[in-house]
Amino acid sequence: MTALYRKYRPQDFDEVVGQEAVVRTLTNAITHGQVRQAYLFAGPRGTGKTSLARILAKSLNCVQGPTVTPDKTCHVCQAIAAGNSLDVVEMDAASQRGIDDIREMRERVVLQPVEGRYKVYILDEAHQLTDAAWNALLKMIEEPPPHLVFVFCTTELSKVIATVRSRCQVFAFARPRLPELVQVLEHVCKAEEIEAPGPALALIARAARGSFRDAVSLLDQLSSATEHKLSVQAVLQLLGVIEEDALFRLIDLVVAGDTAGALVAIEELSSQGQDLGRLIGDLLEHLRYLMLVQQMNEVPESLPVTEETRGRLLEQAHQLPQATVLRLCDLLGDAIRDMRAGGDPRLPLELALVKATRPAADLSWDALSHRLELLERRPAGSAATLPAPAETKPAPKKKEATAPEPASAPDSAEQASENEQASEPAAADSAADSPPEPISVELQRLQEAWQRSIVPAIASIPTRSIFQEARPVTLEGTRLSIEFPNSAAFHRKMAADEKNAAQLSAAIFELTGARLSLEFTVAEKAPSEDTEDAGPEPTPEEDLISLLKDTFDAQEAED
Repeated sequence: MTALYRKYRPQDFDEVVGQEAVVRTLTNAITHGQVRQAYLFAGPRGTGKTSLARILAKSLNCVQGPTVTPDKTCHVCQAIAAGNSLDVVEMDAASQRGIDDIREMRERVVLQPVEGRYKVYILDEAHQLTDAAWNALLKMIEEPPPHLVFVFCTTELSKVIATVRSRCQVFAFARPRLPELVQVLEHVCKAEEIEAPGPALALIARAARGSFRDAVSLLDQLSSATEHKLSVQAVLQLLGVIEEDALFRLIDLVVAGDTAGALVAIEELSSQGQDLGRLIGDLLEHLRYLMLVQQMNEVPESLPVTEETRGRLLEQAHQLPQATVLRLCDLLGDAIRDMRAGGDPRLPLELALVKATRPAADLSWDALSHRLELLERRPAGSAATLPAPAETKPAPKKKEATAPEPASAPDSAEQASENEQASEPAAADSAADSPPEPISVELQRLQEAWQRSIVPAIASIPTRSIFQEARPVTLEGTRLSIEFPNSAAFHRKMAADEKNAAQLSAAIFELTGARLSLEFTVAEKAPSEDTEDAGPEPTPEEDLISLLKDTFDAQEAED
């Protein structure tokens, strides 16, 4: 029996779906007698490249032609449809790719057509021809016999050499949209008497990922398994497709910051036998849709989704911060790389959801930058988009921002205005204006991120080197005490300089969102460093005399 995708291939231009620009150009060329010697059809697999090449051959060689409406009943059209026409030669460049195959073809193309008006050569997967084979074709493509037409079909246009592309009319075949795929599936179901509801066909179309051939092949497989009675549950079970509701539910849990709920949802999908690797890919595609909606403020017509899904996408895109979408895309991309390296997809997926729902639990540079972006996008005085970690309680909101060590009250309104306009973080005993809602930070996390993230974030390299030896030791309220080793007293003095301290304060704020006042100390000298029997330190004069004695073997003269 003939497979459905072969049985329902388009047989004329009117049956072609989703390639209106290509059809319009070819029909105009046939109508006005402007058919060219070489065409290059490029596009994804299953989008109708070879089918349209056959239709072009029918239009040129039909008994009623050349015509844009071949009758499909004459012996020429039937021979071309069956693939046994002597005037239409289909070659697979994947297996006939060498220069010897091209030389053999060159010997045959000079012969006149047997039945039709043109000899049409259709080379599928043309990008696999060798450079030598292409060079052997160049002369024929540029100056062919008047009865010869080439149609090259390829999925990788970039691999076709430029000298060939310049001699061909290039047509870019687009991926069909979801409604166009559903339209084709409905036509096949009606002709084959297959019972299938609209949502089931939409799932099949989404699983086909923009390929007519894949969509009809999946319908063929499912109709055989269900005895021509499809249902949504049967499609989900047989294809392993992740239901759209599951994707929306996972993102809703991310919006709510519900880490436990997200992990439970993954457990439920795994227990149902869902492919978690497929889930990562589908979730990443869903996030791409949300990103497009956020950037364009509307659902693009090109997205392969139903009208109902369009409304849900628009609603969810307004709920999820853009920074979270980009962060989660990066995390899922890392999960896909781990999976391709042979790892279990479950753990990377769970880690991605944990980091997305609890960004405060991750002190990596990317996570801290993500938290900063969320803070910058938050309107002044509004609540944070993502909840604070369970062990951290936000400080109570104050009516006026105050420094950790308040100075005496200003004597005039002018002085108060000057104090409010100060924007630079102050060193040691001064601080910048607090944000409307103070950010709480823990000493342990500051210590863990000090060498890894905070010091490298300081803008100036000389200033960065000053704090390499320092470390945070205490945090009382918003006052952070930073300790230098006993041997780095000079660095401690430089750290107290207003410019250097301001750069450190800015780096801490950039990574944590917290405004801290800084205090610099020097560690006490360790007892092990003291020597019990050490004599008094030599004076500079004694050091010079000792150096002269050792260098010149000299002796000190007596008076």
